[in-house]
Amino acid sequence: MLRITCVLITFIFSISMHAQNAPETFKNPILSGFYPDPSICRVGDTYYMVNSSFEWYPGLPIHRSKDLVNWEKIGHGLHRPDQIVYKDGLRNSNGIFAPSIRYNNGTFYIICTMVGQKGNFIIKATDPSGPWSDPMWIQDAPGIDPSLFWDEDGRCYYTGAGIVDRTKKEWPGKNGVWMQEINPDEGVLLGEKKQLTYGHASNARWAEGPHLYKIDGEYLLLIGEGGTGEYHAVTVFNSKSLWGPYIPNHANPVMTHRHLGKTYPIGQTGHADLVQTQNGDWWSVLLAKRRVEGFITLARETFLAKVIMTQQESGVTPIYNPGIGLLVNSQERPDLPWTPVPEIVERDEFDNEQLGLEWNFLRSPKYKWYTQKDSHLEMQLRPEMVTELSNPSYIAQRTRHHSYVAASKLSFKAKTENEKAGLVIYRRHGNNYQLLKTKNKIVLIKVFQEGNKGDFEPRIVASASYNEKNVVLTAKVDGINVQFFYGNSEEELIPIGELQDYTIVSDDVAQRFNGVYLGMYATSSGDKTKNKAFFDWFSLLGND
Repeated sequence: MLRITCVLITFIFSISMHAQNAPETFKNPILSGFYPDPSICRVGDTYYMVNSSFEWYPGLPIHRSKDLVNWEKIGHGLHRPDQIVYKDGLRNSNGIFAPSIRYNNGTFYIICTMVGQKGNFIIKATDPSGPWSDPMWIQDAPGIDPSLFWDEDGRCYYTGAGIVDRTKKEWPGKNGVWMQEINPDEGVLLGEKKQLTYGHASNARWAEGPHLYKIDGEYLLLIGEGGTGEYHAVTVFNSKSLWGPYIPNHANPVMTHRHLGKTYPIGQTGHADLVQTQNGDWWSVLLAKRRVEGFITLARETFLAKVIMTQQESGVTPIYNPGIGLLVNSQERPDLPWTPVPEIVERDEFDNEQLGLEWNFLRSPKYKWYTQKDSHLEMQLRPEMVTELSNPSYIAQRTRHHSYVAASKLSFKAKTENEKAGLVIYRRHGNNYQLLKTKNKIVLIKVFQEGNKGDFEPRIVASASYNEKNVVLTAKVDGINVQFFYGNSEEELIPIGELQDYTIVSDDVAQRFNGVYLGMYATSSGDKTKNKAFFDWFSLLGND
């Protein structure tokens, strides 16, 4: 009895301390780094979110939260290489576009587009951490950004971005949103297609990212417009009937920063989804970008905004961050129990059998060319290179900070001049930095493809003689600059080359949908070899 009483007292004390430590505000973004196109759903008191992943595998990262602020990655929707094979040749920023996650009758659904291959598909799971089903490819579903909506009668409807009434070229950038009934458990469209809108204005551009809701007996269609750049925006449309007409709301755009120019710290806001808490409050997740010294180096991130549902002349009207109307860096957090989650591991010692959830590959591996054993990561040198549209021996994770230090200890002895291993900062095959150990040197290579077009030639910008088997390689990023180092240990690092221009991997230069990754690389540069590289640990420490 005494033991039970002590446990109860300890439990009550921990809850009390937990509540006292709960902050009144939260900081945006709620997912920093490359997490665009967020979609969210709630099941009971738990929230689930999925994001685009483009050419990176595993695809469709899934996070879980109890308070809409603290998010823990629990898995990926595409977690088996045979679910969808990301073929060699899959272009930069093609692949997995704009998913939607929804829950109905005990099943989670993700509907998504595979650009550059088969089009739109659905996967299902009873547990959002996986396993997820093989994809059901949807026939006759043109366009991108599909979403699912269950009406009160239990019937399900597909909304997607595209033109189905043959009016696509009426003005530059014209796109639209269409709808059709669907059987989500078989991935089969039913009945006729219906064009719902082309955007909120007579010359609206790139209507996309639709989500449909029923609120207070009225249908609300929320979409993104203006392209995912300077003119990005969130707009809404109202209808008393499921099939329309969907009338542009007079409050449009309900969220945008297009009028602020490039001086406001958060820009290019759009591609939103809505969720109602168990308390009846409304919140929105959406993408936006942050500038550092005039450049965007973390790509599109996931932000959170409070929403009030009002009744206006147009009908149900969501008001984003009432009294402010903009995304902000810090604001009052949702009225939900503060629930911290485990911190992302900043230093991976490779002492588990499986790679952690933060690690990704370029396109999907055709076979397992890496292994974790004896507290190191063993990577096979293969002919593929990061300057090709292939699946190279490159294991990387998203950068999450404007300033950070990344480092790894490498054990590797090159047998030929073609064999190389080390660290790579990667945005695309034509924009990256490579800090590599070769046969008798440490080399720093800059790859820059101007305007993302034409030929490019990797250029050695610095080199140093080095004959030891072990080396610590380091990249220190500070805003728009990066300095590279090498040495025998973490305490004895030598700079290699001058301060380098980090903006070659920024949105402003690389101009792509994906984000910046940093990780470990091993290549035999076109030749076959049995040689391997061994990484003892990897660390990524933020300084902001």
